[in-house]
Amino acid sequence: MAIPEAQESLRIDKWLWYARITKSRTLAQKLAVSGHVRLNKDKIAAAKTAVKPGDVLTITMPRRLLILKVLKIGTRRGPAPEAQLLYEDMSPPPPPKETQVQVAKREAGAGRPTKRDRRQIARIRGFNEIDPF
Repeated sequence: MAIPEAQESLRIDKWLWYARITKSRTLAQKLAVSGHVRLNKDKIAAAKTAVKPGDVLTITMPRRLLILKVLKIGTRRGPAPEAQLLYEDMSPPPPPKETQVQVAKREAGAGRPTKRDRRQIARIRGFNEIDPF
């Protein structure tokens, strides 16, 4: 059996799948043609676009931006540690999360009256507590 030679380039959808950026090759194809992937700052139009070592991919995904430098082409979809060797992640760090949660407080006299307030209003108006009407 002949040993396959190392490839110089690979389809971008296959590479995204090998590098575990997407869960399936179909999703990689859809991502590639959706206009959310740039290869060296140029939008790609087809999933068959070739990627080679040294290329920079900019991928806009929901809630994050990935900037990946292709280091290797890869020959299979292996485990995650093997997939991480295919690229260098140059993505900006995510924005810091706010650790302190702001709780909305109601000012006195604003909003609906409390049960205590309703009782006081009833006393002022002279309503009987048993039958207010």
